[in-house]
This record gives sequence, structure tokens and C-alpha cells, in this order.
Amino acid sequence: MIFDKLLQNLSKNLLEILNDDEYYDVNIEVGNDPYVKIFRAHRVILYYRSPYLRRVLSTNKKKNDGTLTHIKLPNILPEIFQIILRYIYGGILTLNEYNTSDIIKILVAANELSIQELIIHIQSFLIENKSEWMELNFNDVYHTIFENNSFSELQNYCNDLISKDPDNIFKSLDLSSTSENLLAKLVQNDNLQMSEIQVWERVAKWGHAQNPELPSDPTNFSKEDFNTLKNSLQHFIPFINFYNLTSKEFSDIILPHKKILPKELYKNLLKHFLNSNNQSIKNSESSPSIISSPSIIEVVENAEEVNIDSNIITFQHSELILKWIMNNPNSSTANNSKYITSILSKFTYKDIKDKSTSFTANTTFKLLLRGTRDGFTSEKFHEICDDQSHTFMIIKVKDSNEILGGYNPIAWKSVGNYSNTKDSFIFSFKDDNNIENHILSRVKVWYNYLAKRNKFGIGDIHLDNGVGYYSQLYYEKSIRKTSSFEIEEYEVFQILEI
Repeated sequence: MIFDKLLQNLSKNLLEILNDDEYYDVNIEVGNDPYVKIFRAHRVILYYRSPYLRRVLSTNKKKNDGTLTHIKLPNILPEIFQIILRYIYGGILTLNEYNTSDIIKILVAANELSIQELIIHIQSFLIENKSEWMELNFNDVYHTIFENNSFSELQNYCNDLISKDPDNIFKSLDLSSTSENLLAKLVQNDNLQMSEIQVWERVAKWGHAQNPELPSDPTNFSKEDFNTLKNSLQHFIPFINFYNLTSKEFSDIILPHKKILPKELYKNLLKHFLNSNNQSIKNSESSPSIISSPSIIEVVENAEEVNIDSNIITFQHSELILKWIMNNPNSSTANNSKYITSILSKFTYKDIKDKSTSFTANTTFKLLLRGTRDGFTSEKFHEICDDQSHTFMIIKVKDSNEILGGYNPIAWKSVGNYSNTKDSFIFSFKDDNNIENHILSRVKVWYNYLAKRNKFGIGDIHLDNGVGYYSQLYYEKSIRKTSSFEIEEYEVFQILEI
């Protein structure tokens, strides 16, 4: 009892030294601009109380001319250092006086100053008294304590919590700031009871959070966007059991992200979900017209992604254009039947039942003409494109995000009479990053001819040496408000093997 009293008096006297302006010989600059504070201290006390400060002082020998030693601690907040400094002098720290987030900051500061007994004490205090808070703020705690190996007690505590209750931890995370290491531990945890689709959705959400520049809707992804997300998620894919998904989950949630899956996994998943629904497919009234030679499985095994060498549109645009071609209500069944065997690479069971359309690797896009490469003249257009059928033109309007275009199923001609077709259409995308914001306008007068200028209809869209003109004449809907526009780029593609 007497000894405790003596220690209290010693602590009090040492704290009085801290507040004495007469004998200090060290200035400590703490914090970063604009929040910086200067603390006065005594070399001898700092030297014996903090191994880190001892090393710093050893490189700054005391001078006899009265010059103060100057130390900078930019990584510690001034208010936190004041707490630490009082502990250095008086050996007293009542943690109950501080909120838990400040206690974590004190722990980090103690680690920077290498005050080992304080590191051990604070870890024990947090585990014994603040476990509920740490569970609620697990993300921040985990991020802090795994930045280095000094907090082994808290690291063990967090790992035990992940092992015993991964679901609650997973659900409580702020995915925008969750580390890859923590997410990997949760996804790989054998005790995780969360459904596979919930795991995938959280992993995908994490990937989007790491790359906030990505569109929220994967249907608007460019090839580069898919590669970005694929790089972020590649370490998690092997630990998600996609085979435990329902067909609807696979169709609605996984397929939009199919480009980030390894090709072999994607093909195996397609076969798995098709086989699981095989009986239903056989009983479908629509299946005889869809399922023909080659078989579904054969097509799946040979399926690859549809790519397009365009400076204007993404493959999502090209897929949509292909669907417009296939789903033309003016076309006869006979005209469309030749396309059917080429539509099964991006299908789902629902797609097959509903006669939805998509395309396989057998569908290729041959770039015939690019304005910036070949020129913008009508003569060059006809030199390259005459006698070519099944083509679509893409036009990038200068100084805007607008894209215009049209599909011509018959061969282009520079001389002769107008030709009949029910299948041509023109279209516009108001925003090249959003394929949903589009207008599709099908032909209402069934002829389509290219004269000296590149035209759809007699003049709905025509181009002339880098300038475009639009007027609604022979197509159903208006696709833009103004008539003339400058062309930044235009491309013509031929659709092969469909």
C-alpha cells in the first residue's frame, strides 16, 4: 500500500516535469499540415521509455550550445501523442476514459514508438472489454491490426471470429474498404453458411467497389471493363461453387458477368445447367425449331465470345444489333431459319424456350471500312463496300457521345435501281456508354439503295465527305432531332457465317 502511494507520487512528480518549461531539451513536431503541434520533452526520459525515440535520439547527439533536438512524428495525431506522452512520463493510462476508436489509435501510436508493454496492455483491454464494438467495426479493426505483425493477440482474436462466425462478419462488412485478404479468408471459410449466390454477389460488389469507374450495369461494360473486374476477382473465382446455383441464378446473375469467368469453367457451367434442364428442353414445344444439328452441347463446347474490332462500339452494342437483325417481325420464318444454328453461345435455358437469340464464334464481324483509315469519300465507300451484303454501318457523331447506324442485308450498289428488303433498319445510341438508351427504327417502305452518297432509304441517313444528313422518310421512327452532323469516325462491318 505504501509502495503504491510512493509510485503515485513519483508519477505525479514526473508529470510535473513534463509541464515544466525550464529544463526541456527536445522539441517534438507531431502531425501533418494543417494540424501540427509542438511538444516539449526531455531527452533522458524519452531515451529510456521509447525504443523508437532512443534510436532517433542516438542519431541526434546532444550539443553543448543549448540547441534543442528536433523530432518529427507526422504519422501520429497530436491529441493521441499527448496521451502517449503522459504515459511515457507518468506510467498511467486509464483506457476507460477514451472511446474505442481512440484506443485503436493509441495502440497504433504505441506501436510506432515501440512501447511494447503498452501494446500488450491495450490488446488485452480491447479483447476483454470492447469485443462487441470490434465485431460491429470489424472491417476497420481488421485493416488496422493486419498492417503489421505487432498485434498478434488481436490478429488471433479476429481470425477466431472469422472462423466461428463468418456469416455475420461477411454481412457487416463495408465492401468499399474491405481488404482482399479479409474477403479471401471469408470466401474460403468452411463454416460459411451463406448461399453461393450471396457469396458471389458480395464478391462482385467488392470488385465494383475497388473499381468505381466501372459502369454499374455489366451489360454496359467494354472489353477493358471486363478485364479490369476479372483481374480484381480472379483469386476468388476458384472458391465459389457455381454448380450449387439454381438455373435462374446462373441465368440472371452470373451470365451478365460471364466474360470474367475462365472459359473452361464457363463452358462446363453451361453444360451443367443445360443437362440439368434437359428433360424440360425436350418437352418444350419450341425446342424442335431451335435444337438442331449441331447439338446444344456441341455448340457450347465450341462457343467463344463475340468480338468486334471497332473504335466506336463495344461487343455489347454488336450483340444488340445482331438481336435486332434476328428478331425482325417483318422477316419470314424461312428467312430466319438459316440463322438458328448459330445462336447458342450466350443462351440460357429460358432463352431457348423463349426463342431468344444470340451468336456463337461462328458469327464474325469483318471490318470492311474505317473512315480514319480509308477515308470518308463516297468513292472509297463504294470501292470497298459495293457487292457486299449483310453489313452494318456505325457512325460516331463529332463532339458528342451519339452513335448512329444502320443495317443493310442486301448488297450495296452505286448504280442501278432501288432494291427491296424488309430487313433493313437504322438506329441511334444517345450515349455510347449506355446501350439501353437507344432508338431502333425499322424500314416501312421496303427498298434500300446506295447511290453516289452512302444512304439508307432515299435519304434517311446519308454521308458525304465527313458530313452526315438525317431526315425521317422511309423508316418508322425518328432517331435524332437535328438533320446535319459532322462525322468523327465511321465503320462498316460485314456479318459472316450467319
